[in-house]
Amino acid sequence: MPLPFRSRLVCAAIALCCASAHCAAGAPQSGPTPDQLAASGIHHAPRTGNGYENNDGPLARGSVWTWRWYRWTHGLPPPPANGYAFPVDHPDVAWIKANRSDDTMTWIGHATALLQINGVNVITDPMFSERASPFTFAGPKRRVPPGLALDELPHIDVVLISHSHYDHLDTASVEALNAQPGGPPLFLVPLGIKDWLAKKGITNAEELDWGDETSVARLDFWFVPATHWSARSLTDRNETLWGGWVVKTPAGAAHPFSVYFAGDTGYSNDFKRIGAAFGCVDLALIPVGAYAPRWFMGPQHVDPQQAVQTFRDVHAKKAIGIHWGTFELTDEALDEPPKKLAEATHEAGLPDDAFTVLHHGQMIRLDASADSQPTCSR
Repeated sequence: MPLPFRSRLVCAAIALCCASAHCAAGAPQSGPTPDQLAASGIHHAPRTGNGYENNDGPLARGSVWTWRWYRWTHGLPPPPANGYAFPVDHPDVAWIKANRSDDTMTWIGHATALLQINGVNVITDPMFSERASPFTFAGPKRRVPPGLALDELPHIDVVLISHSHYDHLDTASVEALNAQPGGPPLFLVPLGIKDWLAKKGITNAEELDWGDETSVARLDFWFVPATHWSARSLTDRNETLWGGWVVKTPAGAAHPFSVYFAGDTGYSNDFKRIGAAFGCVDLALIPVGAYAPRWFMGPQHVDPQQAVQTFRDVHAKKAIGIHWGTFELTDEALDEPPKKLAEATHEAGLPDDAFTVLHHGQMIRLDASADSQPTCSR
């Protein structure tokens, strides 16, 4: 994700860089077999001498410098209509820390969500730092505090990483989680990121390719394709993989539930492939922000209208919009994505509560019982 700079060197680096509970792995009983995944079009990621590639071809790459110049000359992004005092909920931290029975999801901010499912605590793309940047003095600054602080988290069993960009893979956050009382979590990461973690002293990690699966504690995990790219420096573009995650309770669970975490992605046929492979998911966490201008961000970030189509493609029962309202990464105002999402869901004829957003820190209870959930989207 390209980011602001104070010097030419800093700008170049940021622009290119940002743009134990573990059980033995085995074939999960709650989802598609490898053959079924392959039949749906989900296979290992293509790789060439230029690094990993997307399923539907290379991303179109607009000029970073043209975009930066346009932002400077037009004063973008505009401030939110009502300022930066976004509502932040204050969940019952003691209850969350003690909870091992109720299934919940708490939006912490950006792409960071706490999932408590089947007694397992899972966190997605943990990002608690003040800047989404390799630098402490430059790069997008956090505009809204995390809905839960690091020391307010329950003991985390599993960390899911979608890709290497600084707003999704934050050094300070993963180091803090690795040092949590009670032992480190298991880090489930895309190909190439395990070595990066090892250099930070984080060794309890497993890396997956697209279509790979693993079983951890009382949950099954699949790494699935996304349309994006990776880099943390000027020289490592696409050297590590990117993707999303499907999380399911095992077959026979007392309270079956499934979640799709999209990570960071442009729109592509990958979503139809995921929908074909998994049939239906109870909850989808789909990015709805960081989409403007479309000529530059379109290939790598869905906009709210495309997010609604993604919701339909993966056959989700309900979706929560993420990847908005925390860092000013692109040209839309920080409070615009929920408005555009509401317009898109209305235009699509969806119920008002089918695809919504949460306050930072807001917790929802997850219930997949037949009388509490809508049917899968189509």
